[in-house]
Amino acid sequence: MSDKSKEPQILLTNDDGINSPGLWAAAEALSELGYVTVAAPREQSSGMGRSMPTTSDGLIKPQNLTVHGVEWTTYAVGGTPAQTVQHAILEIMPKAPDLVVAGINYGSNFGTGVTISGTVGAALEGASHGIPSLAVSLETEHKYHLSHSDEVDFEAAAYFTTLFARELLEQRFAEDMQVLKVEVPSDATPQSNWRVTRLSRLRFYLPTAPERENWEQPGPTGYAQVPDSSVFAEDSDVYAVLADRVVAVTPLSQDMTSRIDLKELEAQLRNGAKGG
Repeated sequence: MSDKSKEPQILLTNDDGINSPGLWAAAEALSELGYVTVAAPREQSSGMGRSMPTTSDGLIKPQNLTVHGVEWTTYAVGGTPAQTVQHAILEIMPKAPDLVVAGINYGSNFGTGVTISGTVGAALEGASHGIPSLAVSLETEHKYHLSHSDEVDFEAAAYFTTLFARELLEQRFAEDMQVLKVEVPSDATPQSNWRVTRLSRLRFYLPTAPERENWEQPGPTGYAQVPDSSVFAEDSDVYAVLADRVVAVTPLSQDMTSRIDLKELEAQLRNGAKGG
């Protein structure tokens, strides 16, 4: 019997919750690469970003699940995706994982919206611990975004999850790439092409106002997709998926400093302050 401790240790999480079929598609695929520890939010946690609310209870409930005849011990965590990653690294796993994977998410995480995404937030939290991290999302219709629908086919997304997870385990990449974000078109197959992209500088999901008669009625804001993909730059993640129907692979950095000449900015600010 193989010694699981000697295999690559992979932490798998998501933001759709412990019972998501997307999570389990990734778990099965990643088990080819190493030992997969599944720890995910107890509840649906989409849109949580990398948040750390003090109201989370942090309860951890181990549960045994049978997926396609295979027994898994999983961990449902009372917290956000990012908090789940913390609990997994600090309490659940005997040692820090070699790789953190977040996904497979129902719905794309594009452009400036990545700071909202719980999927990307979990990967960023993993990266903050110095661990290579992967965030994978599958394009779906809006009606599936907060679901656990079994109508969604995760085969292609699971293939690309394994493909890029293997690369993160086996290769060293540039220091400024802490997270690899992968966006899979809804009609992708394992044979689909992929390309490296940049984040769109535009919003993909536009906020919509609540439909209510007065402010005393509950009314969270909603969102709608930008209707015209031609407004997005051709080198962007959005254009790759929507216009060219290829898998978009985007390197993310935790360094959010603007890529500008800092001395030039300082001179500009000082000159402006003098003028004021």
